[in-house]
Amino acid sequence: MKPKMNNFLLLMIIVLALMIMFIQKEQGVKQIKKSNSLNVMKLSTPKKRGDVSIEETIAKRRSVRDFKAAKLSSEQISQLLWAAQGITEKEKGLRSAPSAGGFYPIEIYALFEEGVFHYIPQTHELDKIMNEDVRSKLCEVANGQESILSAPLIILIAAVYERTTAEYSERGIRYVHMESGHVAENIQLQAVGLGLGSVPIGSFLDKDVSTILNLSANIKPLYIIPIGYPK
Repeated sequence: MKPKMNNFLLLMIIVLALMIMFIQKEQGVKQIKKSNSLNVMKLSTPKKRGDVSIEETIAKRRSVRDFKAAKLSSEQISQLLWAAQGITEKEKGLRSAPSAGGFYPIEIYALFEEGVFHYIPQTHELDKIMNEDVRSKLCEVANGQESILSAPLIILIAAVYERTTAEYSERGIRYVHMESGHVAENIQLQAVGLGLGSVPIGSFLDKDVSTILNLSANIKPLYIIPIGYPK
């Protein structure tokens, strides 16, 4: 009886551990889906083939800090968000950037003059969460970097660390940071392919950014990327 009992207990422990991991992974998603959603906007279908080769985008990528006032098209916005975290394999839900263990801790926010939107990869939609243009406030807490003011689009990369650390413990923190870099490079190369420029910004006051965007406590801002037509 003892061997059978030990096997049963071991099985129960494994099942319980898997349940805890699943709950922690889903918790971040649930906390992000706020009841104050203002409206959801369906994005156009992203293209899988562009006019510029990947080699050319790598060669041309530079940090651009001065932008024209011209707004981006809905197609450009769709393409940039897809490059950041779009679904590239529907059956398994795989995304455009690699993620340790496939836990996908990254959350993407798009900031425009019209307000703040949260990107939903599963449906390729933008969920409007704020009506306010927060770019000037964001500029203030990012050491006054004026590219944030002049760019028509700001993409903010944030992360729910627990989705990854639940599996990889402290090592998962490093994996999340690696992943944010993958996502940022995707965005910047896609920007070049669309005739746009961008600059990755990491110098900002984390708590102030979270307050401005009303982020949940478990969502941490990592990168601010202004995007637009270079002057």
